[in-house]
Amino acid sequence: MTSKTLRVALVQERERGSREANHAAIEQAVARAAGAGAKLVLLQELHNGPYFCQHESVDEFDRAEPIPGDSTARLSALARAQRVVLVGSLFERRAAGLYHNTAVVFDADGSHRGTYRKMHIPDDPGYLEKFYFTPGDLGFTPIDTSVGRLGVLVCWDQWYPEAARLMALAGADLLLYPTAIGWDPADAHAEKDRQREAWITVQRGHAVANGLPLLAVNRVGFEAARDASGRGIQFWGTSFVAGPQGEFLARAGEAEPELLLCDVDLARSDAVRRIWPFLRDRRIDAYGDLLRRFRD
Repeated sequence: MTSKTLRVALVQERERGSREANHAAIEQAVARAAGAGAKLVLLQELHNGPYFCQHESVDEFDRAEPIPGDSTARLSALARAQRVVLVGSLFERRAAGLYHNTAVVFDADGSHRGTYRKMHIPDDPGYLEKFYFTPGDLGFTPIDTSVGRLGVLVCWDQWYPEAARLMALAGADLLLYPTAIGWDPADAHAEKDRQREAWITVQRGHAVANGLPLLAVNRVGFEAARDASGRGIQFWGTSFVAGPQGEFLARAGEAEPELLLCDVDLARSDAVRRIWPFLRDRRIDAYGDLLRRFRD
C-alpha cells in the first residue's frame, strides 16, 4: 500500500505574560515548523493567555473575543504566510452572556475552514470551566482541509470515547486535541504519575479503537491560582503523536516549551483497519443504552 506522509507539528508552549508575547512565540514556532516541512500545526488550548479557569471571576470574560475577530485574523494571516494548516484555540464571545471554548481551523491559503466548540465542559477543582463556557452545539463534525479531514476535539473531550468514535464515523483522517492539563502541586508523585499516564493511555486507546493517528498538544509551566487558594497548576506538557495502533510516533518533554515534529503516514489507517476491522464488527443494534445517563 502506498504511503501518504504528512509532516505535523505540535507547539507545546507556556504562558508568556501577555497576549502579544504569546502570539510572538506562536508565530516564531509556526515559522520554524513550516521551515522544517510541517504542513499541519496544532496549538495548545487557550493559547492567547493564562489558564484563567482556576477561579471564577466575571472580569475574566473580558478575555473573550468574537469569531471572526482580531485573533482569527492573525491566525489566518500566519497560516497563509507559512503555508500551513493551522489549528488554534480561543475563548469565544458568541453573544452577551454566551461564551465557548472554541477551536478554529485555517487552511494553508488562510481561509477559515471550520470551527469546533468544546462539547464536554469540566467543573473540578482548578478547572472551573462551567462558569465560563457553554457546551458546544456544533456536534462532532470533522473539518475538511487541504491535508485531510481533521477530527478536532478539545481537552476534556479526551476522556470520552464517544467523541472520538463519532469523529471517526464521520470520516476524520486524524484526531486532534488541543489541551491544558496539569498537576496539583500538592499531590504525591505517585498520584501525579497515575494522572498523566491515564491521560496518555485513554488517548492512545482512542487511536487504537478508531484506527486513526492522534495528536495531543499540552501547555507547560506553573501557573499560579488567580485567587486566594494559592494552589496553582503545574502543566505537564508531554505532548505526543500516536499512530493508528496507539504506537508513539513522537513525544515531548514535561517541563519546557517544545516544537514537536513528526511524520504521519495517513495510509496506515486503511491498512490497520483491514486487519482490525473494529468498525465492521460494531453491534450498532445493541448500543441503544448509550443514550441513557446510567443504566439502573
